[in-house]
Amino acid sequence: MSTPEIPQKSPFSVDVEAGKSYWWCACGRSKTQPFCDGSHSDTDFTPVEFRAEATKTVWFCGCKHSATPPLCDGTHSKL
Repeated sequence: MSTPEIPQKSPFSVDVEAGKSYWWCACGRSKTQPFCDGSHSDTDFTPVEFRAEATKTVWFCGCKHSATPPLCDGTHSKL
């Protein structure tokens, strides 16, 4: 698997908490999107850590093709 699956062609809005780490699913297989559930174990993908510096709403990439993972950069509009 060299191309990630696309769980949705829009970002995931998540309220994050300052100081907490979140592990973003890079393979697209996770059942707990946008976060990793270990489904990548038989792929070349690894989850990406996002450490929240502030408590706020963050937009995690849902298409798994962002050039700025784990955050959305609008790439989904070109897929």
